[in-house]
Amino acid sequence: MQGKAVKDSQVLMTEIVHPGDTNPLGTIFGGTVFKWIDMAAAMCAMRHTRSNVVTASIDALDFLCPVKIGYFVILKASVNYTGKTSMEIGVRVESEHPITGEVRLVAKSFLTFVSIDEHGKPKAVPAVIPQTEIEKKRYEMAQRRREHRVKFNKDKSNNSHK
Repeated sequence: MQGKAVKDSQVLMTEIVHPGDTNPLGTIFGGTVFKWIDMAAAMCAMRHTRSNVVTASIDALDFLCPVKIGYFVILKASVNYTGKTSMEIGVRVESEHPITGEVRLVAKSFLTFVSIDEHGKPKAVPAVIPQTEIEKKRYEMAQRRREHRVKFNKDKSNNSHK
């Protein structure tokens, strides 16, 4: 299976915050942001694998600033790392003031997706080929996060039998 460059599957998604997306303070619901993150990441994963994918996990999601009604939300998703049947997708979320153009970082998140076949079984994914220095750094950091997740899940599994 031939590998793919990061740029070949990147997703740039823009949404506008409507009143129905917000809480009584007029700022966006965290669940709405999470939904958009999951959608952008899933599209990126599907572009990379050209198969169906499922969300396997999401690392911690921290909201760094509120987003108000009428603002634009920009989501940038990229494949950071690939394993045998899974891949880490990084999503950067920014808000843009529609009048001034001021952009602020809202959140960053890392999601793990698994590629599945027509029977719902995991299937092999193409390797990601990082080309730029930033992509290479993201790959290395994602590899470390994966090792940590594997160890954490193994430890958690071992402790659940006690």
